[in-house]
Amino acid sequence: MSTADLAVSPLFDTERLIVFVTVMEHGSFSAAARRLGRVPSAVSMSIGHLEAELGLSLFDRGRREPVPTAQAQALLPQARRLLDQLRQLDSHARALSSGLESTLTLAVVPELLAATPWTHALAALARTHPLLPVEVLAAPQADALAMVRAGRAQLALVFERLGVDTGEAFQELGQETLVAVVAPRHPMLHPGLVNDADLLEHRQILVAGRHSAEVDQRIALSRQLWRTDTPQAALQMVLAGLGWAWLPRGFVRAPLAAGTLVEIPSRQFTNLLRLWVDVVWSRHHPPGPATRELLRLLETAFEAEDRGSPPSRG
Repeated sequence: MSTADLAVSPLFDTERLIVFVTVMEHGSFSAAARRLGRVPSAVSMSIGHLEAELGLSLFDRGRREPVPTAQAQALLPQARRLLDQLRQLDSHARALSSGLESTLTLAVVPELLAATPWTHALAALARTHPLLPVEVLAAPQADALAMVRAGRAQLALVFERLGVDTGEAFQELGQETLVAVVAPRHPMLHPGLVNDADLLEHRQILVAGRHSAEVDQRIALSRQLWRTDTPQAALQMVLAGLGWAWLPRGFVRAPLAAGTLVEIPSRQFTNLLRLWVDVVWSRHHPPGPATRELLRLLETAFEAEDRGSPPSRG
């Protein structure tokens, strides 16, 4: 749209949109007037001025109640959309003036992208704040937490941590099961059952942050670690026989069913690891209205997915 286009006064302003749509939806000038708290003559006059400036007959006044013309019916869908957009814009501007975030960023550990109902929470948030810009970043756990600490993201969806940073606050949402997996022809499996010493001696593929030397000691067991920052890459490396890995059960369900991947048959250890899923935010960057709402919606989404939650960790 050019500057000249913007300089032309629109024939449909907010006031006329409201009157036109209200008349169309309520079927008469008098019903629309009652809905708008006006006298029928004022509604009729507003429509008359609009018709004159448009050069269109919007209502047939030859009957007891005005009947919309074909031209009015053709304009109605777009008029409704414009009015809805104006209402959304007004609501969003009022929310911003009350402290709503200008944008909301959620960092998600890649292993949890397909395994948790975070999208349901965002869908509910979008219904309340349709104009709020939302950014979702997939990042390894250390990187996701660093984003929260730096204020780059308001929230991070991560696995439970061994230690909690005093600058962080968190809320438990549910649990996710990691399973120890390996390719079916991997040398580790030749003796049959596997013990913890075998895990130490065979290469492990570990999903870890790009910029952190820290690794989660609950899952980093092998003396030889190969690292990647995505579970997709880890899965491909395991399928290629390059090592074994802890991966979310939901993420590896298909290759397990196809037989291209197997759960490590254990002799002395459990090949399942259940970890809490937490949503984390910074105490130094208190959550705004949309962030607080997303926290509530995440809790609701996880509860809906799993009603039978285990006891809270102590």
